[in-house]
Amino acid sequence: MIAKTKEDFDGLKEIGKICGAIRDELVQHTKPGITTKELDEIAGELFDKAEAQSAPKGEYDFPGYTCISVNEEVAHGIPGERIIQEGDIVNIDVSGSKNGYFADTGISFVAGEGQPISHKVCDVAKEAFEAGLKKAKPGAKKSGLGKAAHDVARQHNLTVIKNLTGHGIGHSIHEAPDHIFNYHARWDDEILKDGMVIAFEPFISTLEEEVFLGEDGWTYLTDESYVAQYEHTIILTKEGPIITTL
Repeated sequence: MIAKTKEDFDGLKEIGKICGAIRDELVQHTKPGITTKELDEIAGELFDKAEAQSAPKGEYDFPGYTCISVNEEVAHGIPGERIIQEGDIVNIDVSGSKNGYFADTGISFVAGEGQPISHKVCDVAKEAFEAGLKKAKPGAKKSGLGKAAHDVARQHNLTVIKNLTGHGIGHSIHEAPDHIFNYHARWDDEILKDGMVIAFEPFISTLEEEVFLGEDGWTYLTDESYVAQYEHTIILTKEGPIITTL
């Protein structure tokens, strides 16, 4: 989507604020002993209160209001009876719509104390996002975001998940540009445009560079890596990027 009107900017900011607030509320409630289903039910109540809709449920008939992934689950984890344990890496991914506008945001964090490496991948995911954000300018090459994220990972002796990507967003949950890679794809040098709306989401990994789809048909997994994600929806403008989901 290319945001052009005040209605576009206001609509994107409204749903972005809603999704960001739901994400933060779920993070606050994520303590050892709670189930992922209990967290998701909180999200459902908050979507209703905001008169907004869950994007995964509404667009894809996903079995949950949000995607909640734990440890080996990297993305699109189905909320269920899994109990959060001390030291788990938890990813809360919230996407929704209201009045025809969409937003998508996610964060990985450690429940309780955890191991130093668990905290490290979460911290580096945020650092990688911030590095890519500096490249998110109209007229710049889209591949610059992924290069910046991958460079940060390498500086910390980590890598990125290459088969999970960011994407365009706006009037639907996934739209052009289809991919915003987390590494430097030289062949993918599309020029970013003023008003373009994207979801940028680096995935930082301790070892593996690809995830695989689990038997449930939804959840993406790793075999032996710690992985963390950090995602926001961004409107690109000449005055600087606007993060709608803070």
